Amino acid sequence: MNADDLDAAVAEMLRLLVPLQDRDWTVRAGALDWDCRATAAHVAHDLTAYATQLTARPGGHLPPALGVRISRADGAYLPLDLEVRPDAPPRVVLQIVAACAGLLSLALRAAGPTARAWHWGPTDPSGFAAMGVNETLMHTWDIAQGLNLGWTPPPALSARVLARLFPDAPEGDPAAVHLWCTGRIALPDHPRRTDWSMKAALPE
Repeated sequence: MNADDLDAAVAEMLRLLVPLQDRDWTVRAGALDWDCRATAAHVAHDLTAYATQLTARPGGHLPPALGVRISRADGAYLPLDLEVRPDAPPRVVLQIVAACAGLLSLALRAAGPTARAWHWGPTDPSGFAAMGVNETLMHTWDIAQGLNLGWTPPPALSARVLARLFPDAPEGDPAAVHLWCTGRIALPDHPRRTDWSMKAALPE
């Protein structure tokens, strides 16, 4: 997966949710403990975290022209958080999501295919792109549930996420299987998951 996939996922999120920005976003987002606004802010946070992990990867130093070199140990996850001000309305939170997605998209385009950064193991740019798409689509679904909107992820994007992050996913409609893999729904032959994980890191 790549930056184009991330851009498509975020464009779909904004297409769906910007027209709903004046609704009550203090309602619970699906089965999450967060409300819809907090869920959107969480998407922005995770996209920023992925971008900074990728740009601060071992060997991803400041340009030599700055005269400064910084590095960090392999396996160190940067301890940072994005703070979205509590008075920011949904319209602004969605703008923040778009801005943070732009940072990750730029980081993905700048990273070479052999780049590795930490996410529970050495992860390539494709893995970070897939995680960004997964985060965006799944939480868009959560928010849509809270706002009583019938929506499912684009099947083509879900299929690409499944192939990259969930290699043991069962057969079936990619969007439904994607929702099942992340604990959102049950499938006819598969009860709803209460615990799940994704496999972004590459084998050693």
